[in-house]
Amino acid sequence: MPIAVDIDVMLARRKMSVGELADRVGITPANLAVLKNGRAKAVRFATLAALCEVLECQPGDLLRWEAEDAPGG
Repeated sequence: MPIAVDIDVMLARRKMSVGELADRVGITPANLAVLKNGRAKAVRFATLAALCEVLECQPGDLLRWEAEDAPGG
């Protein structure tokens, strides 16, 4: 997937656990793990906004685009 999720980086910077973040954002730890591990197919803007509010960051601090490897490369 060309979109990488850097929630781990922000959690480490804020010295916050996954469970605490999930509680403060209002999502289940399981759903946060799906997002954090890059397995999510979508994220609601409301969830992204809540993550940014709790982590005191910008969306670009959590999400970034990575080029996929060229076929056969």
